[in-house]
Amino acid sequence: MPELVNLKIRRQADPESKPYWEEFRVRYRPNMNVIICLMDIRRNPVNSRGAPSTPVVWQQNCLENVCGSCAMLINGVARMACSTLIDEIGAEVTLEPFTKFPVVRDLTINRGRMFDALERIKGWIEINGTHDLGPGPRVFPKVQQEAYAISRCMTCGCCFEVCPNINPRNPFIGPAPVALAHYYNLHPSGATQRDDRLQALIDDGGVMNCSNAQNCVEACPKGVPLTDAIAAVKRDVTWHGLFAWLRE
Repeated sequence: MPELVNLKIRRQADPESKPYWEEFRVRYRPNMNVIICLMDIRRNPVNSRGAPSTPVVWQQNCLENVCGSCAMLINGVARMACSTLIDEIGAEVTLEPFTKFPVVRDLTINRGRMFDALERIKGWIEINGTHDLGPGPRVFPKVQQEAYAISRCMTCGCCFEVCPNINPRNPFIGPAPVALAHYYNLHPSGATQRDDRLQALIDDGGVMNCSNAQNCVEACPKGVPLTDAIAAVKRDVTWHGLFAWLRE
């Protein structure tokens, strides 16, 4: 590997300003990831021309590929900065914020659209108070395994970024919220709000706006079976809509 890592970063001072590119160089060390490069720039914010600059702004939390906050475009690919090693991608690195979310500053984005979608599908299990409710309902091992695979979702936004159905002309709610709706419906306690979730996914921008491009399942850094969950929800909303029509 070379002595230096060259980073070309798409920067933006605030949501209203125009983006621009700025290049930096940091000293290479074995096993360093993209976050280490950004931290080196923060300690010494001088660009590749030797001119003083400002520290690059990005999001991070766990640094263990669990929280999802450091997701960005790295060499044009949606992935996690904490788990992307320079040894794997080479010393020429391009960093950009996701394009499907508003930019706050530099590599920091506003994921509000995704969290609004989670609110729409009631991404929680309601309980009646905080007192001891006794043993929870039993869940078969097969259902546990299916739910666990979906529970690995860390709402990083990679599936949003690569989904062709998320664009200004399509109000699609997004792959992760659809999968998480299925996750909550799998549990007997969560299933008490099953009809509400399915109705939300029938409405405009719901699961039928998915065209099955399957980009999401390939981009997911946690291997969540998004397309399987989306297919299951499509079946569920079909039956839900049919029985709703028969009840009228």
